[in-house]
Amino acid sequence: MKKDKEEWLDPVYDEMGMTQWGWRVLHREKFELGQGVEIGSFTAIDARNGVTIEDGVKIGFGCAILSHSSIDDKDGPVLMKSKCSVGTGSVIMPGVVIGEGAVVGANSFVDRNIPSGEVWFGSPARFIRKTAG
Repeated sequence: MKKDKEEWLDPVYDEMGMTQWGWRVLHREKFELGQGVEIGSFTAIDARNGVTIEDGVKIGFGCAILSHSSIDDKDGPVLMKSKCSVGTGSVIMPGVVIGEGAVVGANSFVDRNIPSGEVWFGSPARFIRKTAG
């Protein structure tokens, strides 16, 4: 008999912060991860100033989530609220909050907060529409 959903497993980190699924966290002591989160391989999370990912968040393959940027000296915690989604190849900059149920399209550059229930994409990410629900 097939299960509707597989049981969610906590990530296991090696000494470099790499998980068994091929995504990596730097500064794990400032990283908070909810339940039922899906993160694509080759995603890098720099939690130097804090990164919180709430329950049910989905993050695509090859994303960068940054709480510190050495290029422009921006710093700030990142908060990804429950059930938001971030498409493949996107970059989330320091200090950004992605609202509950929000959707970020693939290959987007997010440098400002995204309200709950909205769809944004582009470089830089721009409002497209409200979500359907």
